[in-house]
Amino acid sequence: MTARQIAARVGEGVAAFDPVEWDRCAGPDNPFTTHAFLSALEESGSATAAAGWQPVPIAIDGADGRLAAVMPAYAKSHSQGEYVFDHAWADAFERAGGRYYPKLQIAVPFTPVPGRRLLTDEPSLAPGLIAAAEELVRQNGLSSAHATFIAPSEAPLFERAGWLIRVDSQFHWHNDRYGCFDDFLATLSSRKRKAIRKERIAALEGLTVEHVTGGAIAERHWDAFWTFYQDTGARKWGRPYLTRSFFSLLGQKMADRLLLILAIRDGKPIAGALNLVGADALYGRYWGTIEEVPNLHFEICYYQAIEAAIARGLKRVEAGAQGGHKLSRGYRPVPTFSAHYLAHSGLRKAVAEYLSHERAAVAHEIRALEEMTPFKKG
Repeated sequence: MTARQIAARVGEGVAAFDPVEWDRCAGPDNPFTTHAFLSALEESGSATAAAGWQPVPIAIDGADGRLAAVMPAYAKSHSQGEYVFDHAWADAFERAGGRYYPKLQIAVPFTPVPGRRLLTDEPSLAPGLIAAAEELVRQNGLSSAHATFIAPSEAPLFERAGWLIRVDSQFHWHNDRYGCFDDFLATLSSRKRKAIRKERIAALEGLTVEHVTGGAIAERHWDAFWTFYQDTGARKWGRPYLTRSFFSLLGQKMADRLLLILAIRDGKPIAGALNLVGADALYGRYWGTIEEVPNLHFEICYYQAIEAAIARGLKRVEAGAQGGHKLSRGYRPVPTFSAHYLAHSGLRKAVAEYLSHERAAVAHEIRALEEMTPFKKG
């Protein structure tokens, strides 16, 4: 049976699927593609049609009637909250008389974390999900489909289906079997090692740090963190993408996979970072503060995350999109991938040419950044 002979359906939302069946397809490794995380986005009003993120998950049922493959997908009326920027494509297409929106976005909303988007433990069904996404575009007159932050192993599958592959980069910290933070520091040049120690001492002056997880996370913690998140969201995006109820739902649904790191002054939290714990990685997601303290962002988001990953025996820390300042703090550049299906041949040709040049530039930049890491040479 070919990919185009497989019968697929569109669900009303992730929340409408059985959690056990969804998670069997998604697997346990990445917390962001779990039913708990994605349904919390919907139920909280964060990822909804009203917000420009209409859930249209694509599903394939097995011969036994059980869910066999799923793809988190959304009909988008804008390009906000994606972190793979296609605004220039939209502008060019609409200036030429086309209609770029709505489009299909295959992603975890507001989450620039690489991971599988073809969620199945049956590899033969993955091409069927891709074909179903293309058919959804055609049947509904959409301009395009975009699978963002796909797992590197999925890029060849999309490319074989004729999708255009885009490459970008992030900074990840890698755990080389360190026993403690000082073991990590020992791998850095003397100058960088001293700079980080000095930076940490200054950032934590007069403060204590708390790591809160599982059932210990209470509503008072979410109240404090919501204040932090609103401040960051207002400065970065104009308004926060996530609602207050999202964080409470996250605590109810998957508290054991959450790590809230808080900076405390005189018994009151003044800053915090929310991390999610995967099978082999710690994912730093949201940060904010109500008091400007030099270098506190680096301490709470990067150094505390490294310590937490070492303590848990995790292989890496992924601290989100962008941020060249992560480089000097031991985070290495790694490529990230997205795949793009463009229905209009003229738009596809123009974007393909652009991506060819962009991929070469990104590869060059990653090589150059790798030479600038703070680790000892030789």
